[in-house]
Amino acid sequence: MPFARHVLVCGPDIPLIGFAGAPFTLASYIVEGGASKNYRHTKALMYGEPAAWHAMMASIARSLVKYLNGQIAAGAQAVQLFDSWVGCLSPDDYRDFVLPYTRQVIAGVKPGVPVINFSTGTSGYLEIVSSAGGDVIGIDWRVDLGEAWSRIGFDKGIQGNLDPLLLFADPTTIKARALRLLEKTAGRPGYIFNLGHGILPRNSCETTC
Repeated sequence: MPFARHVLVCGPDIPLIGFAGAPFTLASYIVEGGASKNYRHTKALMYGEPAAWHAMMASIARSLVKYLNGQIAAGAQAVQLFDSWVGCLSPDDYRDFVLPYTRQVIAGVKPGVPVINFSTGTSGYLEIVSSAGGDVIGIDWRVDLGEAWSRIGFDKGIQGNLDPLLLFADPTTIKARALRLLEKTAGRPGYIFNLGHGILPRNSCETTC
């Protein structure tokens, strides 16, 4: 989900990460009215009414810059953009209809504050996603970590890559797969160990997976 409602109480010595849904993911929720399997309405607007699409994305991007900088003013020391659904697009569609607005948001974040640019389903065009900006690029589990990092560039950090459903395995398997993932960093600094997407509740997985 692009937003969550939580109240966090923590001391001043505990790092705090702000977050928001990225422009495309928020636009898809606006157009579809919720999650979608094929994003038919979103793509129909994108292809059929490109002027309206670009106007909406520009408005979302402006709002997100204010929203993220507001979180920073309130104490967030880093921020993350979640583009959970952008993987439904082709590389050309991402470049034409999404890239300028994700780039606008990241460029508008207060200078000096690290930005994590996260997306799923984009292993086919990670280089384009990376070009939108971000100090750290988040990846899902559909691409090899070492390959992804070499394509993104070792000058950037990388986050994620563990399949969330692995958490339903036994502890021994989870540990072995986590260690295998860490080995693929080849000892490089800048890796943030994390899942390739959100944690799935067991009852949700049993009914939808």
